[in-house]
Amino acid sequence: MQEQIKIKEVEISSETLPVMESFYTIQGEGAYQGQAAYFIRLGGCDVGCHWCDVKESWDASVHPRKTVQSLLNEVEEVEGNIVVITGGEPLMHDLDVLTSAIQERGKRTHIETSGTHKITGSWDWICFSPKKFKRPLDEIYSKADELKIIIYNKSDFEWAKMHAERVNSACKLYLQPEWSKADEMIPAIINFVKSNPDWNISLQVHKFMQIP
Repeated sequence: MQEQIKIKEVEISSETLPVMESFYTIQGEGAYQGQAAYFIRLGGCDVGCHWCDVKESWDASVHPRKTVQSLLNEVEEVEGNIVVITGGEPLMHDLDVLTSAIQERGKRTHIETSGTHKITGSWDWICFSPKKFKRPLDEIYSKADELKIIIYNKSDFEWAKMHAERVNSACKLYLQPEWSKADEMIPAIINFVKSNPDWNISLQVHKFMQIP
């Protein structure tokens, strides 16, 4: 047992990840909207959404690498029980060590992913947000707790239905207007949800509140 603990401590202290930013805020989107959460935004993305609002996250090499232990120290300083791993595309990295250590400290692990890479890590909640720019892997559909489709134009509604047919029956369904098209798309989303009540509306309320 002592040898296993020693090995784990070495692994945690030596494991590093490229971190663009980390901060304590309010989850602004999806099923946990309005709840306190600590965000860890990892660098690196190969999906390439032209409307992405964090394009500075795409190049992992420009972001400093932090040890898992240093990230755990940050997580332990906040009162919130939710830790969200986001990006970029966080599943470009092996997240087994980080998520296991977070859960051992009594925190929930959530991820926001496009599903384009193999799932690593231990998760309490998987938010799957597929993009047209790179096809998701098949394995994500059965494991997703939340399907979040970004609505950029009206053709995205049919695309949303296609993905909804593939996720598990317990997966929550959300439509979210792309921020720059919100004024145009929100009325269309409202009408769609009224006709398709299995869906919910997600808004980026953190942007309305002007918080990270």
